[in-house]
Amino acid sequence: MRSPSASTPPTALDLTALRQRYRDGKAAVLAAIEALPGRSRGVRGWLRRLSRLTDEVLHTLWAHAGLPPTAALVAVGGYGRGELFPYSDVDVLVLLPDGMRPDADPTVQAALERFIGQCWDVGLEIGSSVRTVPECLQEAAADISVQTALLEGRWLAGSRERFGALARAMAEHIDARTFCRAKIFEMQQRHQRYENTPYALEPNCKESPGGLRDLQVILWVAKAAGLGHTWDELARRGLATAREARQLKANEAFLSLIRARLHVIARRREDRLVFDLQTALATSFGIEAEGVGTEGNRELTARRARRASERLMRRYYWAAKAVTQLNQILLLNIQERLERDERGNRQPRRLNERFFDKDGLLEVASDDLYWREPHAILETFLLYQQIPGIKGLSARTLRALYNARAVMNSAFRRDPVNRRTFVQILQQPQGITHAFRLMNQTSVLGRYLWPFRNTVGQMQHDLFHVYTVDQHILMVLRNMRRFFMPEHAHEYPFCSQLAAGWDKPWVLYLAALFHDIGKGRGGDHSERGARDVVVFARQHGLAKEDTELVRFLVAEHLTMSRVAQKEDLSDPAVIEAFARRVGDEHRLTGLYLLTVADIRGTSPKVWNGWKAKLLEDLYRATLRVLGGGAPDPDAEVEARKREALAALALHALPHQAHQSLWSRLDVGYFMRHSADEIAWHTRHLSRALAQTGAAGAGAPTVVRARLSPAGEGLQVLVFTPDQPDLFARICGYFDQAGFSILDAKIHTTADGYALDTFQVTTDTLSEHYRELVAMVENGLPRALDPSTPLPPPGRGRVSRRVRSFPVVPRVQWQPDERGQRWLLSLSAADRKGLLYRIAAVFARHQVQVQLAKVTTLGERVEDTFVVTGPGLHVQREQAQLTQDLLAVLDEP
Repeated sequence: MRSPSASTPPTALDLTALRQRYRDGKAAVLAAIEALPGRSRGVRGWLRRLSRLTDEVLHTLWAHAGLPPTAALVAVGGYGRGELFPYSDVDVLVLLPDGMRPDADPTVQAALERFIGQCWDVGLEIGSSVRTVPECLQEAAADISVQTALLEGRWLAGSRERFGALARAMAEHIDARTFCRAKIFEMQQRHQRYENTPYALEPNCKESPGGLRDLQVILWVAKAAGLGHTWDELARRGLATAREARQLKANEAFLSLIRARLHVIARRREDRLVFDLQTALATSFGIEAEGVGTEGNRELTARRARRASERLMRRYYWAAKAVTQLNQILLLNIQERLERDERGNRQPRRLNERFFDKDGLLEVASDDLYWREPHAILETFLLYQQIPGIKGLSARTLRALYNARAVMNSAFRRDPVNRRTFVQILQQPQGITHAFRLMNQTSVLGRYLWPFRNTVGQMQHDLFHVYTVDQHILMVLRNMRRFFMPEHAHEYPFCSQLAAGWDKPWVLYLAALFHDIGKGRGGDHSERGARDVVVFARQHGLAKEDTELVRFLVAEHLTMSRVAQKEDLSDPAVIEAFARRVGDEHRLTGLYLLTVADIRGTSPKVWNGWKAKLLEDLYRATLRVLGGGAPDPDAEVEARKREALAALALHALPHQAHQSLWSRLDVGYFMRHSADEIAWHTRHLSRALAQTGAAGAGAPTVVRARLSPAGEGLQVLVFTPDQPDLFARICGYFDQAGFSILDAKIHTTADGYALDTFQVTTDTLSEHYRELVAMVENGLPRALDPSTPLPPPGRGRVSRRVRSFPVVPRVQWQPDERGQRWLLSLSAADRKGLLYRIAAVFARHQVQVQLAKVTTLGERVEDTFVVTGPGLHVQREQAQLTQDLLAVLDEP
């Protein structure tokens, strides 16, 4: 029996014809979006046309669904605004009469299922909810996202009275002030998910700071407050200027076109400007690569393709930056309008003739202050640092800064007062990071520090920086600042200890500000930055010794990282050469702090405990040389032996038990290993060697593992008879077991045994380390059996970033000073099994590895090996080895 609440049975519907009509209409919209000029505002018209096309389809389906005439179909969310992006969800609300429950009425339930199923059959990616008006109010009260979606509700079909009841109920129940605070808090949480920056290398044009969502937040809050729902209405009500309204509309159109084109190119919902779409997106905007790459020159082709994507992304970053600024201004204005009654007649506190404290925000005394007194521009940020309780800039101040950009010209930069104020900002005891970030957000930093302007929105395609150059510089400044803050001393205690004895922190802040300022201008960016900072120092009256120090730090900011990660730190010649380059302890400490801050500021994934240990080891070794202690290998060896024996005494080894191992080792072993490692090796190997007799014949293979003293991963000891493919077998085992090798110290004893130490990491959680230790100690010895074949290397796809910005593989040879060993440097795109493939090439060419340092920088690896071999001194054989290595590094 048919339910009395249902309408007449649905009539026949030609779904095939409706689906074809929708597809043809959508295809026409997509083609029109592809054909739009790069700066066209016409995209919003086509998005509305796609929305109207969807309206027609839904209206037809609703008419044939057989739902009650008192029900209504409502568009909500982005679709409710009347703008539908090509592959966005079509969000609808089926609004039922009060008290109706579909699960209690089979006819209504069947009609709902038929309607939603036919939506999918036609090709609509529907997102649906079914509620009554009271249920909508209940959900909205519990979830601000539901409240926002309903705020944008738009009638589509069915009962207009039902929709009107919902609209009236929402208007009665919404509290504008509460809604505003909730949306701002929600926005702040969203920004935190995207690291509070619009400058990520693969930003989300909808959700990232400065994206479309930030514009929508303004309109949502304004609509909830009854202040308008278009930019022109906000301008008429005094919340935005006419100029700001024009810029808001222009940036909204640009971001909308980017999002729409991303959908069209990807043929799916894709809101991220991912690397493998950036070049195609740039082409769709008419931004062409400069020149044409030649066949076979992948490096040139990739570099030119990058230029096209760089130009597009720079336009995006500038738009996102403008949206961020305007979002702040308008939301502050709306908040002030909403909370005016709460504040009553409370007057702002005067700070001086130019500024007020307005509820914790710094406010200019007049809108034209910066035009009348340009000195007040930099004074704004100095007061922001100096006045307790100031937590930001008011909307009036932000707007005044936004409108005063033309004042910050070459005369402004040459003004002695402004130069003194800028140095004062650097020298303040607090607020450094916040002040400089705020200066960058308001475009003041790039207009005063002109070389910095070139870094704003400048992408970095080195596969390990995850920020644009300007954002990376400010991250390094933040890291440096935290070394001097007691509340952050627990993060990097050694850095904080060194910083506590540093007399002029602002010199290090200046080095951080200039260390990468030369990027994007061609040539060596370290040299360019050093020249720029010398000019800055001369113009700003820095003392000669401060100028020379900061010049050194900027020019050499990559040196310490390179030496620590690529050279043999057990070689006294390496330490002596680095000490000569540094010159004195003060420079060494400054360089160490800058290096740590720099590496930490590239990406959360790049810094690790192993890099920290390498840098600290280099710092301490160099400090001893600079302190007058010239390297004495014999004295160093004896000191390490004494320290190792002291550690062994705690384990109750028999008297002279260490001699069974130490008698087989040379000075090189003791120089290359720390006292802790020597004691660890001795404890596990002395008993095994003591049982073999004086000759040591027949010593068993020993594999031991422990948590790394560096605080990350495992340290693995391998003691076994040496064989030509031993390094390859060990690498093969770690490859198969899912470990990444960070470091390898290879040593061969006088009686032909390999004593190797590996530093390895894995993605497995650290709490399972006991299982990992047992797995390595039992599995690795079986893999060393020379009678078994080498395992096949693991296969893995390269990342999207590598496909978009391929790394041209490089192989470099450099003999040591004695001509006995070779330093081999390799760089390539990272992928699973790469180190094992390299080790297999070494085995084929009878190359012995004495030291391996594996550096992973995002998706790029830079590996360094100290090697020996009979063929390395023969030019033809070295050339063949190089070709084989390049083939492995370039293997798809």
